[in-house]
Amino acid sequence: MFTQVRSRARTAALALSAVAALAFGATATTGAAAAPAPAPAPAPASAKQGPTSVAYVEVNNNSMLNVGKYKLADGGDNVFDVAVIFAANINYDTSKKAAYLHFNENVQRVLDNADTQIRPLQAKGIKVVLSVLGNHQGAGFANFPSQQAASSFAKQMSDTVTKYGLDGIDFDDEYAEYGNNGTGQPNASSFVHLVSALRANMPDKIISLYNIGPAASRLSYGGVDISSKFDYAWNPYYGTWQVPAIALPKSKLSPAAVEIGRTSQSAAADLARRTVSGGYGVYLTYNLDGTDRSADVSAFTRELYGSDAVYTP
Repeated sequence: MFTQVRSRARTAALALSAVAALAFGATATTGAAAAPAPAPAPAPASAKQGPTSVAYVEVNNNSMLNVGKYKLADGGDNVFDVAVIFAANINYDTSKKAAYLHFNENVQRVLDNADTQIRPLQAKGIKVVLSVLGNHQGAGFANFPSQQAASSFAKQMSDTVTKYGLDGIDFDDEYAEYGNNGTGQPNASSFVHLVSALRANMPDKIISLYNIGPAASRLSYGGVDISSKFDYAWNPYYGTWQVPAIALPKSKLSPAAVEIGRTSQSAAADLARRTVSGGYGVYLTYNLDGTDRSADVSAFTRELYGSDAVYTP
């Protein structure tokens, strides 16, 4: 059976973080934009040719540094080009009737320790992106009640990117449970306003789309189509092939999605072959842990880059 979306264990963990957030009022920094984090050291030039490899890391259980432990046996380049911190949340303040950006303790630990958890990856040339996910509270990317509300949340995200020296934001419209806490159902304008504001705030950063949920099907409103504002979009169903239904060039799409350690090596290799033969420019992986997964990773790097992967603890 294919593993679809994310693990159920993760869902339970997020539900607990939602309760904690409501109880203690934990929020991300808002208000004036934070001072920019120091720029990372210049990354070495990469000679790797082939699709961009993306690795989501469940930071409730695993270290972001795992992404930097894989090199290609031939040439020594990084296997992974983009590391995704999974995940911050869009929460809902019932007293203010407003969405806010929330970090559970594990995400906050990664951000607070950016010098040891993020900068080492960036110094290797790996981009580090923060994924934002629904949290069962009714707040989602597709139900902001006004353009002002959408812009306010966009500012919280871009301020976070600036404060912690991140390389971008990833949208994952799951688990919002639209309608909870008296929130509205998805509307046509919300995500368009949100992404437009975020792109205006951070014109040179990554914005990616985990192609699922109401937001993913609401990319156009009032004559504005936000498809071109995304750098990447990917298939959300692990172990499958599905071209994201968004008007982006193949170079920015990942029809392949692999859960490392659960998608078979033969399936991962086949999906990689299809990526190359189809001319697609991105290959998505999920749940990279601290185990030596070089056999699983090599299954797709041989097809993507013509080289095995080497793991260095």
